[in-house]
Amino acid sequence: MEKYWQWLCSFLFAEPGLEHKLKERYRTPKAVFEAKEKELLEAFPSNRVSLSRLCSMRKTWDFEKEEDRLARLEIRFVSIEHPSYPSGLREITDAPCGLFFRGRLPSEQLPSIAIVGARNCSIYGRNVSRWFAAELASSGVQVISGLARGIDGSSHRGALEAGGKTFGILGGGVDVCYPEENRDIYMEMEKRGGLISESPLGVRPMPHLFPLRNRILSGLSDAVLVVEAREKSGSLITADFALEQGKEVYAVPGPLGEPLSAGCHNLIRQGAGLAVSPERLLEDLMILPGINMKKMKKNKITLERSENLVYSCLRLQAQNLGEVCERTGLSPKEALSILAKLQLKGYAREVSKNCYVAARTDLAGKDT
Repeated sequence: MEKYWQWLCSFLFAEPGLEHKLKERYRTPKAVFEAKEKELLEAFPSNRVSLSRLCSMRKTWDFEKEEDRLARLEIRFVSIEHPSYPSGLREITDAPCGLFFRGRLPSEQLPSIAIVGARNCSIYGRNVSRWFAAELASSGVQVISGLARGIDGSSHRGALEAGGKTFGILGGGVDVCYPEENRDIYMEMEKRGGLISESPLGVRPMPHLFPLRNRILSGLSDAVLVVEAREKSGSLITADFALEQGKEVYAVPGPLGEPLSAGCHNLIRQGAGLAVSPERLLEDLMILPGINMKKMKKNKITLERSENLVYSCLRLQAQNLGEVCERTGLSPKEALSILAKLQLKGYAREVSKNCYVAARTDLAGKDT
């Protein structure tokens, strides 16, 4: 069945929502491959263009040739139904139905932290991200980033210099190194970690693919650390995805008045954890060298289903009661009751009358 998943993901990689709709209706990608074009178009009239292209391209698809192509380039593919697919990633909204990767996937037995930030970073940001990545990697943390220039590249370098494991989540195919200036770490990461993407071979990085990439970056991580971000930054998209997925978000403070500090300072003001040193970050996240991540996750406070529903609506930017009710379908009385429980457990904070932000789960039971 993997070969059919590879076929489907090779054409609909930029439309994960459609992949899941097809999966729900047809159960298997083989059934999609064998479905008549007319049937597909009638079932999903709003996706006619994508499905017409899918049907056209399947006529020339050569399963054996594509399998040989991956093997020749030492690239592997794993579908959402394969046992090797990351279990945490499988749970996120519109999870990628397949991953192409070089090297290996992150170990679920080890903690993972994503480090993201500005491409056009300062020397301060470059040094800080390298420092955090090196110290985290030395403590057994897998460092995940996007292999972009700036903060991403510095984070990967820091982890590699410390002899640790690091993984790059790409906005194009894993056979495409971008930017070229990171070619050296791209080659090293294949041996000491992995390069991962939902895009098939040959796909060049495009602007619309990076927000999709960001949900994978946070989905594979236990926490997200932002180092330098402007007020409107792609890194903040990753932070928002992390909150939706129930992950911790931290930000490194920067010089006051600097545009590159604005995004991080806003995150901290809205409830993100303050990252002042790698040691404090490890302490906050209860990560020690050699810790079993599965055991750590079991020890974290679990939420009831209704609490999870409300918590998933909260952001680092304040959400009012009306917005929470609209997203969840709950009445104001029900939502207020659940929000009160989340505040007691340390998962939510009321910043003004009936306006709430997501709080750090490691502060559960403390006065936030």
